[in-house]
This record gives sequence, structure tokens and C-alpha cells, in this order.
Amino acid sequence: KDLKKHNISDKDFLIGISASGTTPYVIAVLQKARKKGIGCGCIVCNADSELAKLSECPVELITGPEFVTGSTRMKAGTATKLALNMISTSLMVQLGHVRGNRMIDMMLNSKKLVDRGTRIIMKETGVERKNAAKALKNAGNVRRAIEIIQKKIK
Repeated sequence: KDLKKHNISDKDFLIGISASGTTPYVIAVLQKARKKGIGCGCIVCNADSELAKLSECPVELITGPEFVTGSTRMKAGTATKLALNMISTSLMVQLGHVRGNRMIDMMLNSKKLVDRGTRIIMKETGVERKNAAKALKNAGNVRRAIEIIQKKIK
């Protein structure tokens, strides 16, 4: 049901996350996805888990036992979060959402992000803050604002 609800298809890649690598729900979802030709990977914190065996690209983060038994968030949870951050960052780069070391495709849903977008435009184009802010407001996103300014400069 969840695969259908999210319209997952063979154009997607599914990553199952389970510290133990034995979570029945995650295993069932990956089994179903594999039957539908959907690529699958996983992030687990135990070697040779059932989930890793189902995955084309298993990531096994061997963190060892938790200091406090039953408190997975301490080591396994932190390691998993680090792996997800690396995966999502590399995907953004590969998809072309990053120019140099700057995210140019970002949601401008706060003053902080609008300011960051304005500064990125300034650095990418060399225009003053006032012009960068105006271009961002008119274009609606950082990428388009940079493209518009660069066309005008040429």
C-alpha cells in the first residue's frame, strides 16, 4: 500500500533503513519492490543481515552494541543519519542542484534562506545585494536569477 501511495516505480531507488537489518516491515517492502523491478539498497548496522541480502547496494555501518541497551539512537541512529546526509548531498550534486559548493536549487521558505539565496546570487554573478535580491524576487528561485543575470552580463 505504501509503495502505491507514493507512486514508486522502476525509475526510483528505494533505501530500506533498519538498525538491526531484521525489521519485518522494511524487509517486506524491499521484497515487494524487488518483485516490481525497483532498485533497492539499505542502511543497516549489523553485518550480513537479511535486509542487506535483499539489497543491491547495502550499506552496513557496523557500530557495535549500544552503550545503553535499547537506545538505538545513540550509535546506530547517529551513524544512519550521517549516511543519509552523505547520500542526499551526493544526489543533489549528481542531479545538478549544486554549483561549486553552493546549493542553487533550494526552497526559499524563510528570511534566512532568501538571504542565503541572495548571497549565492551575488557570489555567482558579482552583482550588488540590491540587484541580486531584485533578481531573486522576480525569478522566484536562485538558479533562474543567476541565469537571467548572466544572460544580461553577456
